Amino acid sequence: MTKTAAVIGGGIAGTAAAIALQSAGFDPVIHERHERGAADERGAFLTVAVNGLNALRSLGLDPAKVLATGFPTHTMGLFGASGKPLVELPLGGPEADGTVTTTIRRSGLYASLRAEAGSRGIPIVYGAALTRAVTGRDAVEAEFGDGRRVRADLLVGADGLRSRTRKSLDPSAPEPHYLGLLNAGGFTRGPVEGPPPGVMRMAFGRRAFFGWATAPDGTVWWFANPPGKRPIDARSFTPESWRAHLIDLFEGEPAADIIRASDEIVGPWNTEDLGPVRVWHDDRIVLVGDAAHAMAPTSGQGASQALEDAVVLGHSLRQNPEIKNGLSAYEATRRPRVEKVAAYGRRGNSSKVQGPVGAAIRDALMPAMFRLLMRKGDPQAWILSHRLPALPAA
Repeated sequence: MTKTAAVIGGGIAGTAAAIALQSAGFDPVIHERHERGAADERGAFLTVAVNGLNALRSLGLDPAKVLATGFPTHTMGLFGASGKPLVELPLGGPEADGTVTTTIRRSGLYASLRAEAGSRGIPIVYGAALTRAVTGRDAVEAEFGDGRRVRADLLVGADGLRSRTRKSLDPSAPEPHYLGLLNAGGFTRGPVEGPPPGVMRMAFGRRAFFGWATAPDGTVWWFANPPGKRPIDARSFTPESWRAHLIDLFEGEPAADIIRASDEIVGPWNTEDLGPVRVWHDDRIVLVGDAAHAMAPTSGQGASQALEDAVVLGHSLRQNPEIKNGLSAYEATRRPRVEKVAAYGRRGNSSKVQGPVGAAIRDALMPAMFRLLMRKGDPQAWILSHRLPALPAA
């Protein structure tokens, strides 16, 4: 008899986990709290690193198809507040088929993964907001905000930083905490002068961090991390006042002109982190993605680590027919790696390097520091070179 699985969350972690569960012999259903096409899911853009590309292949997916609306970004160039180049670093790849780390709109990746799930007959229920999940002897029961109840053999919590699944597993689980940074992004209305193709530039501006890359059509995709002492309510800004705030923040720097040329600006959001999550699973409930382990935005590993989670979960449940043993094997494999990757990513918290004094110290020391690191090889190689065996077709 096929085992059933309720996957909570239809983002990257949830859709990938559902595909992996199907290959492990489960009959998954995805429950997504947003309505189909909700504006809250637009986001800005993200990178899928080469280890994430490998995870897609391990799921039986074609990275070129899934990431068709994105573009390669094989190099990261760091710049100082004065506009001086500080260091250039490889972002991994190319793989044997020529693919490299790829930048893609979040909405585009969601759509691709959901289409892949749909092609495999995996249902997605929209407007399904989990309120709690309770593990019983023979099944787990999920309760939703609209009053529905669903029973399944397994429940996978892929419901992000503010996971209701995590709270169901452990009422004392940590809450996300604010990092002192806001997050925003945007897209220029037409071609403008930007980095050469394949390069993601990041600048430690005088007052805020800014990153930008040139898409194949010549438009520039960008993000910004303005510092903020306290979390904000996004409704405190209008689109016009938020644009004006960003332009003022970067006045005199290349970022200001890019923002002026943008007709699509998203945000602001509060940038949050999550402390160590003590409980990842019980006998029938398990966490994946941000619900289990937050990745700093500067790490560029949020999507890739979620994809790796899905592959390992699928293998663990295939190799351990008893669900609780499979979930224990999943945590034992994943926890050491994701905690190490997360710690590495948090070193890039840009709120600590703003202001004239911090900028001067950073601009003077960073080139020498990276030259020293690169003598020992790519400092990110242990993250990017990670490879996982392929899951068998469902």
